[in-house]
Amino acid sequence: MNGNSKKNYFYFAFIALIFAADRVTKIIILNIFKTSDFATIKINSFLNFSLVWNDGIAFGLFSLEKNFSYNILTSIIILIAIYIIFLAYKSSNLLEKISYLMIAGGASGNIFDRLYYSSVVDFIDITINNFHWFIFNVADIFISLGIVILLIKEFLNKKYE
Repeated sequence: MNGNSKKNYFYFAFIALIFAADRVTKIIILNIFKTSDFATIKINSFLNFSLVWNDGIAFGLFSLEKNFSYNILTSIIILIAIYIIFLAYKSSNLLEKISYLMIAGGASGNIFDRLYYSSVVDFIDITINNFHWFIFNVADIFISLGIVILLIKEFLNKKYE
């Protein structure tokens, strides 16, 4: 096995690890809410778990009925995820590659939900004082981190050119 094959296995394992972390947390949450009467589980003063079925994209944007529009949106998301994997494969910068892989890993978790449940399982609910953030999941964390790292990297590259 050559060096490129080992790297590709590592990259695949990285995506699979993110996918697995997302799936495990969602399965745990679904089981908890299926066997309890709780609408929300209060963890502490700012963190709650609240089960929400998200039919849209990031943070519930573009929520659509389960019809042709939903299927088109899902198809577009799958194509974008494939393109992101292509970008990761082509990238020679390790930080950029890892960022793309984080996005791909998170996207794979949410795509699984869209195909299996026809909706994405969201449950992490953060409230700080009067500020209430969108409810999200582990996949969204990795997608957001990957995007933030790419944005910071791009900003720093432009600043020091």
